[in-house]
Amino acid sequence: MPGWLEQTSGFLLLALVLLDVFLTVLYARLGTGILAPRISRMVWRLFLWASRPLGRQRRVAMSFCGPVIVGVLVVTWALGLTLGTALVIHPVLGTAVRANSGPTPTDFLTAMYVGASSVSIVGGGNFSPQTGAFKFFFLFNSLLGLSVLSLTLTYLMQIYSALQRRNALGLRVYLFSAQREDAAELIARLGPRGQFQSGYSNLSELSGAVAEMKETHHFYPVLFYFRFPVTYYSVSSISTVSLDAVSLILSALDERECGWLQESGAVAELWAASRLAITSLAATFLSGGAAHPRPPSAEEKERWRRRYRVALRRLQQAGIRTVADEQAGARHYVALRAEWDDVVGQLASALAYTREEIDPAGTHPERMVKGPPPTTELAREPFPEGPQEGPGPLH
Repeated sequence: MPGWLEQTSGFLLLALVLLDVFLTVLYARLGTGILAPRISRMVWRLFLWASRPLGRQRRVAMSFCGPVIVGVLVVTWALGLTLGTALVIHPVLGTAVRANSGPTPTDFLTAMYVGASSVSIVGGGNFSPQTGAFKFFFLFNSLLGLSVLSLTLTYLMQIYSALQRRNALGLRVYLFSAQREDAAELIARLGPRGQFQSGYSNLSELSGAVAEMKETHHFYPVLFYFRFPVTYYSVSSISTVSLDAVSLILSALDERECGWLQESGAVAELWAASRLAITSLAATFLSGGAAHPRPPSAEEKERWRRRYRVALRRLQQAGIRTVADEQAGARHYVALRAEWDDVVGQLASALAYTREEIDPAGTHPERMVKGPPPTTELAREPFPEGPQEGPGPLH
């Protein structure tokens, strides 16, 4: 390869890596990036393919995908900078760049070594630039490497901080719904004996946390690929409980007694934030997007009506006054659910969750009856030690 073409390729590769770092770390918007989105999808598909024969252990294997993607991105950026620098240096080894002692090797492996060294320190280890242009290039390269390293470390800290907040939200929703991932249980605990005034602050905090979850995925799209064995940490589960809760509040509660709650800003924020989260993620991570859900089938509508009747009984058991016209309420609930159920289901499928896992209340309504919570102990889940079997309905 001619020297000028090799150097041009090196500068183009450096520009490509820097642009990808800029779009991923500094610009930080969902759907942007050049290398990062493609690498993330490639690694995700590899995990999906490799984990299929593992059966129930697939959930544990898939939980490593998010960290692996982050690691691959960091390594790709480092190798890209090293390879780009090597392509620029290789044609001038022995002339503009020489060894400090002895003859100067001119092979490409030596160029890779000099490039890697110049990215991390001023100079190239046992090699030094001999011309003003390459002295400036080595200095620029070291500053570039230091900047990318600092940005990468900051990016990693922000990713895991955002992941911790998302997991805390999922755990809170799970606990608030009596460890059932059931919106009817959540509403029953927001307004025990019909007293929603005290629970309204909890609802406001929940809606704000869901809005924050949406925005963190907008800033750090790689969060989508952090999939845990327990379902309540997933965006699909959080969104299902949130949207189902709003659908039940709007369709199942008595308007005369709870009209103020139905018209409140917290309910509106929870509905809008949850829908924005699932539609933006679907448009980015699903082939063709899913902003416009398909019409529900007659079987789905019947299952949702059964779900609605079971939820009504649970709310009534909690002392909450429900809608007088249950038939009209059921139609309203089905209409509301049709706006989000299919999108949530597609996101769950994209993350290798089944509908039974992320929506047990909607999939098997008759099983969601009042009684003791699942026989699990949250204290047994060793959060710091890695992904393990956790509580909740895992099928």
